[in-house]
Amino acid sequence: MKDLAKRARDKKLKPEEYQGGTTSVSNLGMFGVSSFTSIVNLPQASIVSIGAGVEKPVVRAGKIEIGTVMTATFAFDHRVIDGALGAELASAFKRYIENPMSMLV
Repeated sequence: MKDLAKRARDKKLKPEEYQGGTTSVSNLGMFGVSSFTSIVNLPQASIVSIGAGVEKPVVRAGKIEIGTVMTATFAFDHRVIDGALGAELASAFKRYIENPMSMLV
């Protein structure tokens, strides 16, 4: 993965190393962008846009606390992924990101 990441940054990846996927991830959070929407890159069927974590007031157990909130915006090609199925994917993503240990069970 480190090698792939380095070659991607250096623009030295071969097309066969980044083509053929069904979902892309676009991360502008590292640049401080908190929310954005990406456009699906054909022939892929979906893309998820990851924003920066931002401290905001959240309610936990009936009390207001400061929490880090991140946005993840999903876009789907509805010819391939029905909106309801896309919502299931977004819901599963939310569950795992909020409780990453559940991925191990």
